[in-house]
Amino acid sequence: MPHESPEKNFYPLFLDLSGLHCLVAGLGGVGSRKLQGLLHCAPASILALDMEAPAAELRPLLEQPCVRFEQRPFRDEDLDGRQLVFAATGNAEVNRHIALLCRERHILCNCIDAPAEGSFIVPAVARSGCMALALSTGGASPALSRRWKGELTTWLEARQKMVRLMGRLRPMVLALHDETGHNTALFRALAQSPLQDHLQQGDRQACLRCLQALLPPKLHDRIPELLDVIA
Repeated sequence: MPHESPEKNFYPLFLDLSGLHCLVAGLGGVGSRKLQGLLHCAPASILALDMEAPAAELRPLLEQPCVRFEQRPFRDEDLDGRQLVFAATGNAEVNRHIALLCRERHILCNCIDAPAEGSFIVPAVARSGCMALALSTGGASPALSRRWKGELTTWLEARQKMVRLMGRLRPMVLALHDETGHNTALFRALAQSPLQDHLQQGDRQACLRCLQALLPPKLHDRIPELLDVIA
C-alpha cells in the first residue's frame, strides 16, 4: 500500500469500473497489485505497460481478455480514452509526469510514490463476499492499515449470513409496496435485533422466532427461504 498524504482529506467512495478504461504504468510489486485489484472489479479494458518482460506469476493476469500488455515506456498518448490511471513505474519523474497530465485532462490518477501529485489514494480494503470495508490511516501507519485489514476481514466473514439474508429479504419487502417509512423502520428493527447473533450461532429456531416477530404476516411463508443462508 502506498504512503498516503496526511495533508489532505480524501473523500471515500466505491467506484463501479464496468465500462471504464484503465492504465497501469509499471508492473513492479505495487503495479502488479493494482492490476490484480482492477481485475477483481471487471473494468472494460486495462492497458498494462512495463519496460521489462512480465514475471511468470503475472502472465495469467496479463492473459485476461480485458488486459493488453505492451513492453515499452509510457507515452503521453497512452492516456487517450483512459478514465483511471495508476502511475507505478520505477521512475519518480515519469510517475509525476503521468500524474500532471492526468490532472490537466481530468483523469483519476494514483501516483504511488507521490500521492499528493495524484487525485486519489488506494485504501486497505477488507472483503468478504459482496461486502467491502475501506480503511485509511491518513498516512500515519500503512502497517496498521494492513493489520486491521486482516482483522476486519474476519469481522466481515462473521456477518456474511446476515447480509445474504437481508439481500434476499429486501426485494420481498419492497414487493409489498408499503410506505417507505414503514420499510425503513422494518429494516432498522431487523438490523438492531439479535437476528445476526442467532445466524452466527446457527440457531434456526431462534432466527425463526425473531423473523416471525418482526416481519409482516404476508412474508411469514417466505421465512424458510430466508433461512436457507444457515445451511
